[in-house]
Amino acid sequence: MNAIINSPLFGIFLTLVTFEIGVFISKKFKYSFLNPLLIANVLIVGFLLITGIRLESYNVGGDYISMMLSPATVVLAVPLYRQISKLRQFWKPILAGICAGSLTSLTCVIVVSKLIGLSEILMLSLLPKSITIPMGSVVSEQIGGIPAVTIIAITITGITGAVAAPAVCRFCRIKHKVAQGIAIGTASHALGTTRAMEMGEVQGAMSSLAIGIAGLFTAVVAPLILACLS
Repeated sequence: MNAIINSPLFGIFLTLVTFEIGVFISKKFKYSFLNPLLIANVLIVGFLLITGIRLESYNVGGDYISMMLSPATVVLAVPLYRQISKLRQFWKPILAGICAGSLTSLTCVIVVSKLIGLSEILMLSLLPKSITIPMGSVVSEQIGGIPAVTIIAITITGITGAVAAPAVCRFCRIKHKVAQGIAIGTASHALGTTRAMEMGEVQGAMSSLAIGIAGLFTAVVAPLILACLS
C-alpha cells in the first residue's frame, strides 16, 4: 500500500479524478463559485486529512503536474495571436492598465500588511500573489519571501478571480471586452484567464497577454519598491 501511495501515479491520479469531479459539479449546477479547481483543492485536502496520507506523498505525483504549468501557460499565446489586431489598436491603454493594476496589487499588499501588523516575511511572500506560480515563486524567493506561502496566495487569488470576475465586471460596469480581459489577467493570472476565455475569445486573449506583462512588471518593480521602503 505504501508503495502505491508514494508513487507518482497516486498524486497524478488523485488530482485528475478530483478535477473531473469538479468539472462535473460545475457543469451540473452552473454556479460561478463552484469552480472546478476550487472543488478539486477541497476534495484533495479533505481526502488527505481523512486518510492521514502525508502531503509529501501526494506531492511525489503532484510535483509532476506543477512542472507542466510553465509549458501549459505558453498555450495561452494562441488566442492572443488570433486577436493581434486588438493589441495593435489598443496597445497604449493595455500597457497602462496592466502596469496600473500590478502597481495597485503591490501597493495594497504593502499597505494592508502595515495596517494589520503582518510580519515582513509574510508581506514579502504575498507581494507576487497576482502573477503565475512559476514566476511568483521565483520572485518571492528573490525578495526574501516564503515560496510555499506565495504559492498558496497565488492559488487563492486565482480561484477568487475566476469565481468573482463576471460579477465584478458587472458591478463595476466594465463592458469593453479588452478591458475585461486585461483586468482579469492582471488581477488573477492563469486561473482567472480560464474564466476570461469562457467569457469570450477577446477577453481570453487580453487576459493571457496580461499574465506575461504583469509578471515581468512585478518581477522588476517589487524589488525597487522594497528598496525605496527600506
